[in-house]
Amino acid sequence: MPGSPASAAARRLPLGAVVRDAFRLERPPPPTPAVRRLRRLILLTAAATVVVDLVNLEYAEEAGFGLVVRTVWALLRAVGFLFLMREVRFGRGAARPLGLILAATTVFASARLVQPRERTYLPQWPVLVGIVLLTVLCGLVVWRLFRSPEIAAHLARRPARRTLSGWVVTARVASLTYGPLLLVPCLVALGTLFDEPRLPARSAVPLVVAWLVGALTLTMVTSMVSFFTLFGKRWARRLLAVIGVVCLLVQPALCWLMLGPDGLIRDGLPMVVAAGLGLYALVRSGARVSHDRGGSDPL
Repeated sequence: MPGSPASAAARRLPLGAVVRDAFRLERPPPPTPAVRRLRRLILLTAAATVVVDLVNLEYAEEAGFGLVVRTVWALLRAVGFLFLMREVRFGRGAARPLGLILAATTVFASARLVQPRERTYLPQWPVLVGIVLLTVLCGLVVWRLFRSPEIAAHLARRPARRTLSGWVVTARVASLTYGPLLLVPCLVALGTLFDEPRLPARSAVPLVVAWLVGALTLTMVTSMVSFFTLFGKRWARRLLAVIGVVCLLVQPALCWLMLGPDGLIRDGLPMVVAAGLGLYALVRSGARVSHDRGGSDPL
C-alpha cells in the first residue's frame, strides 16, 4: 500500500544504498515482440530526426549562426532517442516521461528550423513532408509507451529499488531539460551580438553573459535538486517548483528581448511545454505524497 510502513521505508532508502545500486550491473528483462517493435520504432525516429534536420539545413535560404546552433541541438535529440531505447530495453519506468518530453521537444526543435521561402509563408515541400513524418513518428512512440498493455507490463516487470511516483520521475526528467532549453537560445543571442543585436551593445552584452552563466548554473542546480526530490524532500520539491516558475517566465521574456517574436516562438514555446509539464508533475506527485502522509500541502 502507498501509505504502508514498507513503502515509507523504501522512500527513506539510505543514500549509500542508492550509490551501490547505481554501480551494480543489471540484466535487462527478456524482450517481447512488442518491445522489439517499439525499439525499432524509436531507432527509426532517431534516424528521421537526423534526416529531417539535415533537409531543413539544405533548403534553408540563409544558414546563419542561429540556424547552425539550433541544428546541432536538434541533431543531439537522436542521442536522446538512443538512450530511450536503452531505458525501454531495461524496462525502466522513466522511459515514459523521457519519451513524452523527448518527443514533444523534438517536434519543436525541428519545426523551429523551418524557414519559409521568399514571398511565401511555406517552406519547400521536402521540409514539410519531413516535419509531418517526424511528428507522426514521435506521436507513435508516445502512443506505444502509454497505450500499449504489453509495453506497460514490460516497464513494470523490473522490480523497483524504491517506491517512486511516476509523476516524481516526470518532474525530474522535465527539470533536466531546463538548462539546455536556456542554453540554445542564449547561444543564438550570442551570435546576434556580432551581427545586428536588437538591443544596444551596452545592454545586450551583460544580458547575454548573465543568461549564459544562469543557464550553466541552472544545469548543475536542477540536476542536484531534482535528485533529492526522488527521496521526497519537501525543500527540494519547493525549490524545483520555484525554478520551474522562473524558467517559465524569464526564458520567454529573454527570447522576446534578444531574438524577437520569431525567437519567442522557436525557443520560448519548448520551455513553456517543459516547465509546464514539470510543474504539473510536481503538483500531481505532491498531492499523492500529501495523501500518503495525511497532510494538505501539495508540495
